Amino acid sequence: MEALAARLSHLDPDVEGAIRVVMFYDTLMRRRVDLPALARATAGLAECVAGIRLHSAGRTLRMAPDGREAAPDPASVSTSVAITLDDEEIGTVWLEREGTPGALDDAVLDRLAIAVATVVERYGPARTTMADPALVELVIGADGDDAARHRALRLLGFPADAPIRVVVVRSKVPLEKIGTLICPRRPVKAAALTDAGVILATTVDPARFPEGVRAGIGAADCPHRSWRDAGTALRFTTARQPVIHYDDLGALALLARIPEEDTRTNADVVAITRLADPEDLRTLDAYCATGSVRQAADSLHLHHSSVARRLTQIGKSLAIELTEPTGLTRARLALTAWRLLGE
Repeated sequence: MEALAARLSHLDPDVEGAIRVVMFYDTLMRRRVDLPALARATAGLAECVAGIRLHSAGRTLRMAPDGREAAPDPASVSTSVAITLDDEEIGTVWLEREGTPGALDDAVLDRLAIAVATVVERYGPARTTMADPALVELVIGADGDDAARHRALRLLGFPADAPIRVVVVRSKVPLEKIGTLICPRRPVKAAALTDAGVILATTVDPARFPEGVRAGIGAADCPHRSWRDAGTALRFTTARQPVIHYDDLGALALLARIPEEDTRTNADVVAITRLADPEDLRTLDAYCATGSVRQAADSLHLHHSSVARRLTQIGKSLAIELTEPTGLTRARLALTAWRLLGE
């Protein structure tokens, strides 16, 4: 290997040189070398310091041409290439060379990045957020046995004794971005299933969801129950409250168990359905959320007298006295049940 590296380091920048670079890394991969060996071999080939950094592990390797670890010198990076795995950037490789880059530096770094991604994928769980949907389905499915579920969790990179919280999301924001935001300390895995995305994580920070995401969070117990509860919580989300933890629903969660036909034919829900004006719905929602005309007006950026007049008309349309506690409760329940219908 050392002799081959020596020959390659003196090649002219031609096609033959690029081909030999490819052969060099193919030989390394057949020998199943680890990351330090890859960095060391690259430094010898390029005759300069070579570096590898993996984002998730926070690990950095820098090797000098003599095979020893190089002292940190971040200002000396001359050429770098991103490491990608499953369309996700997982790290960076680079060369530290004084002066202009070598003729084959680009070819060397491209092959090094591919080799690093292969090593990461081969030895232990991939350090990417996106996961095989089949494994995720095995974890959250009701039909799988515990042994199969535990095997799937190990393959996904979760410790055997780690509590798993399931999050169900609807968003145009990429799942891998959401996953790394809400659980910056991995492991966290995500997969797109049917009409929603599923994220498995050991911890979830509800405050870190990006704008435009609707998310339901399940409890950290059985993954199947957590998946079911997260899906229920997602149904209760609104533009005003886009992220909901199932445990925070309390007795409201019982509304999701009412047969759809019973909900659809309820008189109060029917009355809500007949409110054609979106502004009426926004006004009613703000009032139900605050229980106060003035607070509702503040949230809507309207004068309280205008909101009061509109609520009077809405109350007449619903045949509900909104200013009374019982009427307010009826309106809250009817509005929530109507949303669960997905109307």
